[in-house]
Amino acid sequence: MSEVLPWQLRAAFARSLSDMYGKEVPAYTSLLEVSHAVNADVVARLGADAERLGSIDRVTAERHGAIRLGTPREMAQVARIFGAMGMHPVGFYDLREAATSAAVPVISTAFRPIAADELARNPFRVFTSMLTPSDRRFFSADLQRRLESFLDAREIFPPELMELADRAETHGSLSSTDAERFLELSTASFELSREPVDRAWYDELEAVSAVAADIGGVASTHINHLTPRVLDIDDLYARMEARGITMIDDIQGPPRWEGPDVLLRQTSFRALAEPRAFRLPDGTIETSSLRVRFGEVEARGIALTREGRAIYDRAVAEVDERSAGLGAEERQEINREVWRREFPTTEAELAARGLAYFTYGVVDGAAVPEPIVYEDFLPRSAAGIFQSNLTDEGSKDVSQEGVARDADWMAGALERDLNDPFDLYARQSEQSRRDAAAALGVRPDELDARIVASV
Repeated sequence: MSEVLPWQLRAAFARSLSDMYGKEVPAYTSLLEVSHAVNADVVARLGADAERLGSIDRVTAERHGAIRLGTPREMAQVARIFGAMGMHPVGFYDLREAATSAAVPVISTAFRPIAADELARNPFRVFTSMLTPSDRRFFSADLQRRLESFLDAREIFPPELMELADRAETHGSLSSTDAERFLELSTASFELSREPVDRAWYDELEAVSAVAADIGGVASTHINHLTPRVLDIDDLYARMEARGITMIDDIQGPPRWEGPDVLLRQTSFRALAEPRAFRLPDGTIETSSLRVRFGEVEARGIALTREGRAIYDRAVAEVDERSAGLGAEERQEINREVWRREFPTTEAELAARGLAYFTYGVVDGAAVPEPIVYEDFLPRSAAGIFQSNLTDEGSKDVSQEGVARDADWMAGALERDLNDPFDLYARQSEQSRRDAAAALGVRPDELDARIVASV
């Protein structure tokens, strides 16, 4: 019987989720169609330059999902499931602080492959958020007690799935029969439940935060969005609007400009009104609708170093201050103005100033830098997507003390190490420098003299 390796499980799981989500959210299929059309046009126009940040095969297959969970126990369980697929927790994101207007009481991490060869095989990622019921800015002591009791009583991931996940992680593979069952159970865990929702309980949580209601108001979880990667997100935005699909107001992240693409740009179509069954206090069932799932799309750029990221964060703060109350087009123009002042217009200058990460290939006796793709997320952009898809801002009592949560806390909840994204990129770059220096017969500290922009 053949064995299924973690990357094969990961690729199959991404396809299975995509098939399931496309059936549940038809607009997602439209998003994929437009993404593929845009990518094909970019490749036809730019040729090999279109694949500077990844082959078209990788870009076409690339997805990231987003899920929301309620407790450390659920987070530890999903870490085991993703661990079976060679996905590791990377980064800590506090959306409570990143959200500028709406109440988003969650902290997050992302599960993804961390080795370059694994990312090349299949770069599937899942942005995973967890509710913070003990944060008094959002939840009273009484609501916290009832919410935690509700969450503790539910079982999202069946024991059989957990047993298969542990077997896969321990042995490094599953039999084809076990792999098929693992995929069946894991996909089902993220389907939208058709069980009636307690109307009064959901409404009570929704008054605090629609995100809190989506997590703690139901006895299950589900994929909130499944995100394809596109090579021209501005073109995609226009094409989706032309199809009559309503997009959120902004493209989140860096602006469109004439220099190198860095970090991550994201946008989405607005959350859809989907029919859901509700149980009323008198026990009767009614059909109403909820808006919790949306169609996100992303364009990825070059990973920035800590120094580059500090410039980005300062730029974002300035844009926020100067564009308060302005429309999307005016905000983008200010964004471009600040960006042109703060960031270099070439990859060579990004590398020379130590603002971005590169690997180094050896061609004709010289070292040629190749950009490392940013594989992670921006808390401000994630919060912006969340906020743009909410129908109500909820409530947040800023006079209350927020509960402290950080990367160490998240690692404890997951019961496994939390990878720092900067460290991952730096290790990849440094190993590449050592390899290039060895190939050229020089010491690593002598490599800079052999680096050329192109050959």
